[in-house]
Amino acid sequence: MSDPLAGFALTPDPLPRPVVFDQHWRSVGFVHWPVEPATVAPLFPKGTRPDVFADGFTYVGLVPFRMEDAGFGRRPVRYFGTFLETNIRLYSVDDAGRHGVFFRSLDATRLAIVPLALVVFGIPYAWSRMRYSHVDDVVRYDSRRRWPRRGLRSHVALRVGEPIEPTPLESWLTARWGAHSRVAGQTIWTPNEHGPWPLHRAEVLHLRDDLLGASGVEPAGPAMPALWSPGVRTRFGRPSPVR
Repeated sequence: MSDPLAGFALTPDPLPRPVVFDQHWRSVGFVHWPVEPATVAPLFPKGTRPDVFADGFTYVGLVPFRMEDAGFGRRPVRYFGTFLETNIRLYSVDDAGRHGVFFRSLDATRLAIVPLALVVFGIPYAWSRMRYSHVDDVVRYDSRRRWPRRGLRSHVALRVGEPIEPTPLESWLTARWGAHSRVAGQTIWTPNEHGPWPLHRAEVLHLRDDLLGASGVEPAGPAMPALWSPGVRTRFGRPSPVR
């Protein structure tokens, strides 16, 4: 049987300097569904396409987490640098062979970052009211959209299990070294780097979510087993055009 990860980079290339953003992603949940690539191809920015795993599917992820100590360069920004976020993401690849993510939405509790992310990076941030708790082995993420499309909700409860070694598919979903986005009609690539994800199996105790339905993505089957991670430190480099 051929290796489903042949030619896929499980570690990042050295990040071109300067570092633009430095941040920690903490208590990260991952819930994924398979998607038929043809159904989402029209959503992708020019020069990119759905990344397809060896099973013939691409995937969509619901990823809630805590952002901590985010800042420009290596300097955290007080108040603005720590907040909650939930994103809906697809998986992208471009003609240069860069495997990344393409965000359909990112809900965050900090209103101030929404216009900056939209204008500078083309990242579709939304402003939401969010809550997080971690009691014993149960993690809860709750979100209600304030703007735009006020009222969209996402409620996720996970029971965190034992550490795992990821399957090839789980490695393919989590070893992503950049994001594709669209700014003023131009597709851009923003590289990042971080260490290996420490992953745990997670049981979905509760899932009620409007964000996936609002994203325009229709899953082709049930959710795969969930994951959770205590998190990683990540750095982002300077965006560049996708040719």
